[in-house]
Amino acid sequence: MPKLTEIAKTIRSKNAGVNQVTFDIIFPDRASYRRVVDGGAITRTSMARLFGIDEARISDFVTFDVANAIKFTIYRTRPSGSPGDWDILGCQQYGPLVEYEVP
Repeated sequence: MPKLTEIAKTIRSKNAGVNQVTFDIIFPDRASYRRVVDGGAITRTSMARLFGIDEARISDFVTFDVANAIKFTIYRTRPSGSPGDWDILGCQQYGPLVEYEVP
């Protein structure tokens, strides 16, 4: 099975305010995007499982056909910059997506 990094052109995460981190997965073309969306490889449930979180922590999950992109946002366990926060900007949270295998 190919890894998501072999199919998507951009995988990133960033702050979405002080209490959330948002993830963007952008595909190079419609065929790649449709393969992942139609195959159900990336869903709210699969992302909760991948990140080891309860689905209730995912505040938003959007497939954006016009941009060939998937975006989801999760609530942080602690506010950005608070004691114990290891990624103030949220830009290192996408790691689990790198090795994610797409059936």
